[in-house]
Amino acid sequence: MKNSIQKVSKTGLLLSFLLLNLQPGWTQSDLLAGNAQPLNRRLFAGAPRQLKDVLTELKTRYHVDILFEVQAVEGVSVAAGTIRSDVSLEKNLSAILRPIGFRYRKVNASSYLILHEKKSTKIAGLEASLSLGQLVAQSSTPEKLPDGAGAAVTSAEVMAVEKTISGSVKSETGEPLPGVSVVVKNTTRGTSTDGEGNYKLNVPDDAATLVFSFVGYLNQEVNIGNRTTINVQLAPDQKTLNEVVVVGYGVQRKSDLTGAVGTVKAEVLQERPAASLNQGLSGRITGVNVSVNSGRPGGRANIRIRGNTSVSVANNPLYVIDGVILNASGLTNGSTPIDYINPNDIASIEVLKDASATAIYGARGANGVILVTTKRGSQTGGRVTYDTDLSVGVLPRKLELLNSEEFLRVEDIAYQNAQKYDPVGWAGGKYKDPKTKRTNPLLFDANGKPLYNTDWQDEAFQKAFTQNHQLSFSGGNANDSYGVYLGYRNENGLVKESWLKRYSARFVFDSQIKSWLKVGGSLSYNDQNENQIDPLGAGGIIAMRQVLEALPIIPVKYPDGRWGGNEDYPGMEGGGNPINILKERLNYIKTQTLLGNVYANLNLAKGLELRTTVGANIINQRIDLYSGRTLNYISRNQNGIATVTNERHNSWQFENYLTYNRQFNNIHSFTGLLGLSWQHVDRFTAAASTQNFQDDYFLFNNLGAGSNPQAPSSSAVAYGLNSYFGRINYGLKDKYLLTLTGRIDGSSKFGSENRYAFFPSAALAWRVTEEDFMKDVPAISNLKIRTSYGVTGNSEITAYQALAGMGNYSVIFGGTRAIGIGMGRLANPDLRWEKTHQIDAGLELGLFQNRIAVEVDLYRKLTTDMLLSAPVPYSSGYETVSKNVGSMENRGIEFALNTVNLNAGDFSWNTTFNISFNKNKVIALTGGSDIFVGSTVVREGEPVGSFFGFVHQGTWSTSEESEATKYLKRPGDVKYQDVNQDGVINDKDRVIIGRGIPNMFGTFLNTFKYKNFDLTVDLQFMSGNDVLYRSEHSAEDRQGIANSFKTVLNAWTPENQNTPIAQLRPVSAGYNTNEDTHRVKDGSFLRGRNLLFAYTFPSETVNKLKLNRLRAYASVQNFFLSTKYPGYDPEVSTTGNAFDQGVALYDYPKPRVFMVGLNIGL
Repeated sequence: MKNSIQKVSKTGLLLSFLLLNLQPGWTQSDLLAGNAQPLNRRLFAGAPRQLKDVLTELKTRYHVDILFEVQAVEGVSVAAGTIRSDVSLEKNLSAILRPIGFRYRKVNASSYLILHEKKSTKIAGLEASLSLGQLVAQSSTPEKLPDGAGAAVTSAEVMAVEKTISGSVKSETGEPLPGVSVVVKNTTRGTSTDGEGNYKLNVPDDAATLVFSFVGYLNQEVNIGNRTTINVQLAPDQKTLNEVVVVGYGVQRKSDLTGAVGTVKAEVLQERPAASLNQGLSGRITGVNVSVNSGRPGGRANIRIRGNTSVSVANNPLYVIDGVILNASGLTNGSTPIDYINPNDIASIEVLKDASATAIYGARGANGVILVTTKRGSQTGGRVTYDTDLSVGVLPRKLELLNSEEFLRVEDIAYQNAQKYDPVGWAGGKYKDPKTKRTNPLLFDANGKPLYNTDWQDEAFQKAFTQNHQLSFSGGNANDSYGVYLGYRNENGLVKESWLKRYSARFVFDSQIKSWLKVGGSLSYNDQNENQIDPLGAGGIIAMRQVLEALPIIPVKYPDGRWGGNEDYPGMEGGGNPINILKERLNYIKTQTLLGNVYANLNLAKGLELRTTVGANIINQRIDLYSGRTLNYISRNQNGIATVTNERHNSWQFENYLTYNRQFNNIHSFTGLLGLSWQHVDRFTAAASTQNFQDDYFLFNNLGAGSNPQAPSSSAVAYGLNSYFGRINYGLKDKYLLTLTGRIDGSSKFGSENRYAFFPSAALAWRVTEEDFMKDVPAISNLKIRTSYGVTGNSEITAYQALAGMGNYSVIFGGTRAIGIGMGRLANPDLRWEKTHQIDAGLELGLFQNRIAVEVDLYRKLTTDMLLSAPVPYSSGYETVSKNVGSMENRGIEFALNTVNLNAGDFSWNTTFNISFNKNKVIALTGGSDIFVGSTVVREGEPVGSFFGFVHQGTWSTSEESEATKYLKRPGDVKYQDVNQDGVINDKDRVIIGRGIPNMFGTFLNTFKYKNFDLTVDLQFMSGNDVLYRSEHSAEDRQGIANSFKTVLNAWTPENQNTPIAQLRPVSAGYNTNEDTHRVKDGSFLRGRNLLFAYTFPSETVNKLKLNRLRAYASVQNFFLSTKYPGYDPEVSTTGNAFDQGVALYDYPKPRVFMVGLNIGL
């Protein structure tokens, strides 16, 4: 109580001033009487004094605040001799006031209110305000009472205003509930529980009832009586299931959903801090496959919701941030706009999966929709939070590469086998004994032994330190709130010289200006700088390739400071060593993003609201490239290369929609939505490049320093959408639910005859547990059956594809470059919208007060009129044309299980298990011809993402020599299957040899809590996916010209013929290197995704530190990996092609991350 009064008194004076301004007739001088003379003994004798003067002087003497209404005390006198200076203020007040019909009320330790027994309206209002805790007064100086001030005062003399109630709130399973609202009934005085479910509240002495409320639980009222400790256990609200989820253009109760929607809250994301939203979403929702394909800072992730739906370049979901659609595509190196959103700004994520949920986004909902709601301001006063984590990443596993001794031995064996595989060249002296070239004193001793045994993985990888700091300030009340969120992330990569730095800031506000008008908005800015060393699709000389191919006999640098490289050993292929490349080949990407929106909600009538929003997203990206003058096979011949590319992506949208909510006769509920939307997107790119530098000083900062400028380039593209949408939600008796949705989209990308399209959907749901016959089945807490059907679209092709386009050409005449302009693109006026038809059936089941919760969905998606830039005959003079090429199907099952396994006292154990199956098949292609996309083939009757190549049957044995001869092979050569039995191995023998997209994936997560400790074990699994390990092309098939995997030590010999590795030989003696089944590896895996141990400090400790929350944690991410895949990580893709999931060519490994962090709240 004492602490509470002290806290209240610190703010009381300010509130007193507010009161004086609000109450006519009350002024500062009237109430506080600050100009009175100090009290002395002359006050207590002589003639009667005015009550107003006496009270003023008592205030000064006792260092308290005494409030009174001037009109009430005007003309009232106090008899002499009734006051004593040696007793407490309370006794003096009683002696003064009782005889004249007044009394006092003690507001807090240093504030008193003077009341007349027949109080005025103002007095009554003031007293009521005080009793509700809405007004407090304070002393401007510490209270110092004279001797005797501690004497007892009777209850009739002093009316105690407040007392402290404390306690805890728990769920039906005994778990603490943070954030529960605790309010004195019929007042606005209240608080909320802390992270441990505890609360403390000062209440008026005459308060009778506390009301406890929390989303998803029944409100509970508790009589206070004489108690000061009240513990409560809330029961779940099985009738309403009040959890609210965001859907397109609105919110709905989870119980009222008729579609398939998954939700992830901010506290779940914080369990596994990540650089991007995509990484944090991994494994959280069924049907959502997140593949984190690179370990570089910031990562590079692909998200597929219920499979791939198109053979075009766009299979990514639609992202909507606070209602603003992110439209930018084609960002550098596989980045997406969502990669530049600070994950710590996110309050919740909703993933719309079926057509009932996504149809409201029409033309862009076919791949699913991810709705992101960011954090808003506080409605319960000022809040300050600081979250930080520090981590270090290490290489989880090393690849086995040849050391110096093994490399030289392989080279010697290859030389000896040259006579067998190239007898003509051998006889002609084409091959030299490698021992004769091992004379360089910088590399070999006098006996030809290597001086170095460099482990390039040890040299190229480092301990990757990362720091992340997030600071927020928020405040406000139920009507007006604001928030400021600041972030800084500095992440070093596992590979040296790779890094990322991000600065982020965001401001939000919401204001109820009038009872009928609410406005708000947000503005976020992100500045991200990074050095990326893993360009997509790079098969040339990059750092990760040289980690595998750099010779172990070569040093990083020689004693004189020169870089070592493969060229230092005669006859070798390859560029400089990886450290040289990392230091002198720069790929700086600077990205600035601005995302903002402003909204206004107008209540036009009861239940009718108009919302209008304006949103914009601007992305400026600059790519600075510089390759040094000495880098072999990269930029040495050009004497240095510098390129600067600037890209600007703009999009804006203006949306208006009406929402009408109405209840009829207590059994009908209706929500109607009707709206329209205009959107514009444009992009401009410009690039300049030059070569031939005198030195490396300027890098890319002065293109004029290069004497050989290249032709500049630029491009511009723009398109617009005009849309009309509507939705009806109807409920009968809270049991039977119907949703009808429709959207008309018009896009400038299509021809005039096909510019507009209509995308409808319908859904039904039956809440079975609301039926009377279920009342006698207490074991079933929740049972809902739902189904939906709808059509969504995909318009994500490049603008203008329905129209013919102009382009520029360059021709050399007489040694002079001439520029011409002509037709650059074929027209296709019949180009139509790509549409996806989806049917879904779902079941939601809760057992034993929802201690067991099950959700199952079955779906079928059929995509028709798939869009593709398809090849055309060269005779046309063009390469491709955009057209509708066929249809594709996805079928799947999603299963999620959440259980409370144990809840006994201070210990609880919860489990989340989800698993998703998806089967993809191409139904039809125009003309039936195969379409090759990257390393995969699109073929009728087969899934997309199928690898295409030869069937590797091992190696030819000596017993098969005669058969091998038919195929112009010898024992020790690779043996391929003659699929068509025509006696020739050629392209006609290539077949589908694997697929990189998994059939099944899921998560198994367990959370254990004991008192203030919690432990989370998060496992990820994937099955049915293969990896095309293309790195074996250079690191296994070609020996003796670069370093190799240790697997080449298992190469064919007369004594070791049961092996897939061909007999060693010089490359010039002939060898096979093809995409084949030997390179296709089983990519199934079980990963320890996150191991988290946390401690939430108890409220006593937190209060002593003047905080309201303090949590510390330690975690290990990627803490184990179980797989048959021999590379760094089976979750990989190193190209930007649509279906190249599982293609590994010089990939950037994922680190194992050890992290510690703090969450602090004020």
